[in-house]
Amino acid sequence: MSRTPAPSGLPRGFVVELGRRVRVYDGGRTLVGGAPMRLLHLNRRAASLLRGRRVEVTDRLSERLAERLLAVGVADPVVAELPPVDLSQVTVVVPVRDRAVALDRLLTGLAGRVRVVVVDDLSDDPQAVARVAARHEAELVRLPRNLGPAGARNAGLEKVDTPFVAFVDSDVVVAPEAIATLLRHFHHPRVAAAAPQILGLRKRGKPNWISRYEDARSSLDLGPAPALVHPRSAVSWVPSACLVARVDALGEGFTDGMRVAEDVDLVWRLAARGLQVRYEPAATAWHDHRTRLTAWMRRKAYYGTGAHPLAQRHGALVAPAVLSPWSAAVAAAVLAQRRWSVPVAAGVVAVVFTRLSRTVSGSDHPRRLAADLTRLGLVGTAGQTSALLLRHWWPLSLTACLFSRRARRAVAVAAVADGVAEYLRVSPDLDPVRFVLARRLDDLAYGAGVWAAALRARSPRSLLPDVQGTPRSRGGSARTSKAMTTSEDSAHHTWASRQANSSRRVV
Repeated sequence: MSRTPAPSGLPRGFVVELGRRVRVYDGGRTLVGGAPMRLLHLNRRAASLLRGRRVEVTDRLSERLAERLLAVGVADPVVAELPPVDLSQVTVVVPVRDRAVALDRLLTGLAGRVRVVVVDDLSDDPQAVARVAARHEAELVRLPRNLGPAGARNAGLEKVDTPFVAFVDSDVVVAPEAIATLLRHFHHPRVAAAAPQILGLRKRGKPNWISRYEDARSSLDLGPAPALVHPRSAVSWVPSACLVARVDALGEGFTDGMRVAEDVDLVWRLAARGLQVRYEPAATAWHDHRTRLTAWMRRKAYYGTGAHPLAQRHGALVAPAVLSPWSAAVAAAVLAQRRWSVPVAAGVVAVVFTRLSRTVSGSDHPRRLAADLTRLGLVGTAGQTSALLLRHWWPLSLTACLFSRRARRAVAVAAVADGVAEYLRVSPDLDPVRFVLARRLDDLAYGAGVWAAALRARSPRSLLPDVQGTPRSRGGSARTSKAMTTSEDSAHHTWASRQANSSRRVV
């Protein structure tokens, strides 16, 4: 396999499948989905290449269609259909500071089937780490000063002479088969990195309520659906706790000095270069989650502090909400809770529906399609408004609640509705009351971290929404519509009507 990412060239037999959330209209000629959500029109010849929800690359036309669907997040590679890659092509890099027992557990699980470089990031007991590394015949790199995970991974990367590297934290357990599954994604020449689903590592004894919440709603568990990873996507980042990457695509690797959100920064830099990062839940790793309440909340707050350095490096991409005029108007009207709120919100929705109906007039069922797009926009607006009230802006919400009955009502409804909706979505092994309580504590801790970092830096950049005008369709092989965008931790959603001529076709 080539070590250098090529601009194109999917191999014959490469199979892609439409994502679970992608909606198909007009007998396969119209697709709605992706990240951000898009409206794609296929010409009849391209639509005929769909076999159910799959496209197999057999010629240049099917390759172009598969490439386009992958690039906009409408489809994902069917990893089981891709050829295997030998594990000799990958080196595992493990940054560690003390944690000798956890390191031994990780290396035991790898069973000596891959080359391993252990980077000791100035442990208090370096001999314990050295003994574990020697017992498993892993190469050991000792750092003269503590660099943090990003710097330690970069030090290990310098020792890698294989085409691929797997970064695995010491508190993770991953089998060689999971790494092998992720390696299959690199048959796509533009894939720079791939990450597995990360679940909670089972511990001895009866799990407590925080442990059961984490099993269902961990910050590191990005869900059961594969995804293209990039800013403002349904999966906007993947944790570096377990990440396989193409060495030639990494350049200098992680940003030295970043001690939080360095994995988000790496993924966004790769995406900015036109490379793809894949989230693949067909591969699984297990993480030793924090389960004591105070330690768990500190960790959530620590994650929140990453918003400010990301805002410094990536600007508005880290915004806690992405608003169009339409979504902002609906949210403002609903939150106002005045007599005019319902008529104003209904009027905005009616205008959006009418404009969308005209835009998608080429569809066999334009009103049905417009209604679905409008409904998705409303759901997205509700989700982002709830996230602002409860997560990113909760200090402002709390202050407002001290003086306003309407604010108290809005926050109470959002807190319960969000908690119940999430409970039904993930079906946790936990009663609804404690699940909703844990979710609210999760939001409070994360938001506290965001605000603490912003106040220390005296910069509100990580707290400001990205207010956009109605987006214009971009040129290219498809005319697309940004209808809604969602993110795991930031809960971004955008709702807007599509302004460009919808008659353009894909392929």
